[in-house]
Parts: sequence; C-alpha cells; structure tokens
Amino acid sequence: MMKKIRAAMGKADDDQVLTGMIEWDDAYFSTSTPKRLRKKLKRGKGSQKKSKVTVMVESFPLEIDGIAQRYCGQLKMKVGQSEQKTFTQQLVKSSIDKDSVVFTDQSSSYVDLKNLVNLHVSFKSTRESVDELKCVHIAIANAKRNLLGIYHVIKEKYLQHYLDEFCFKLNRRYNTNLFDNLIVSLI
Repeated sequence: MMKKIRAAMGKADDDQVLTGMIEWDDAYFSTSTPKRLRKKLKRGKGSQKKSKVTVMVESFPLEIDGIAQRYCGQLKMKVGQSEQKTFTQQLVKSSIDKDSVVFTDQSSSYVDLKNLVNLHVSFKSTRESVDELKCVHIAIANAKRNLLGIYHVIKEKYLQHYLDEFCFKLNRRYNTNLFDNLIVSLI
C-alpha cells in the first residue's frame, strides 16, 4: 500500500515546473547491493553502493534585517540514468521553465544547460561558493539523513519512491493536511 501512495506522491509532483532561480546538483545516495557483488565493490564516485540522484531546488533571495538570505522553494529529485547527457536534457525540458536561471557546480554533465534555459551560471566548488548552492545542499543533507534514519537500507529500485515521498512532504511543508492534498492533486 505504501508503494502505491509513494507512486501517487511522485505523480503529484511530476507536473510541477520549477521557475525563477534554480539550484541544481547531483548527490550519491547509499543503496543496498546484492551479496554476490559485495566482494568486488568499487570505492568512491562510481561505487555500486551509491545511486546518482539529480536534485533541483527553487531558491529566492531574501533580505531580512539587512542580512541577505535565500528561501528554498519547491524541490525535485530524480534518480539518474546511465546516459547522463540525454537524461539531463529531458529533465530540464520537463521540469524547468525556459526563462529560468540555473546555478550549478562546474560538472561536465551540465555543459548543455546554457542552450536549454535563459541563463546558466556555474561555480567552481570551493568553500566560498558553497553559499551559492546552499538550498540544494541542505535538501540533499536532509534527504540523506531522513532516509538513513528511517529506513537504514534502501534497494536501488525503490529509491525513487522514497525520494518522491520526501519531495512531496517538503514541498507541502506548510500544509496541515497532506492526505487531502494528495487526493486533490490526483483528481
């Protein structure tokens, strides 16, 4: 039953289009591996224990009491595919408004974004540039902590369902009745 509810949560957020300033980054979530592969595991970025997830967050600049801050808006998370360039292009076309400004780090998989959106700004990952992608990093950290704290181990084939649930709840964090909101969004 929970699998069906999580799938419905994912469908409710699929039609949503992110606009304005969007922070974009990739994250690697720990997933379980079959016992037959555990002896031959790679370490690091291409490990079989990690699943690549693309994270997009709307961010809005705010100034409160003379202090510049960012407000994190809507969130989308999608488990990555093997052909990263085509996956990225399809994701931009379906999830982001063409008039948006996208902020990323200087990864090679983001090269074609400037052709798909109004403006693409990339930063070299340093301690000073961390504030430019603050909302997306907070979202990644919260999602990892949430999944690790509740489920401990997740199979890769179910990871998208868990991410859909996290995004649905976070996007409606100020709504008091999530179930009614889910029913209304599916009608």
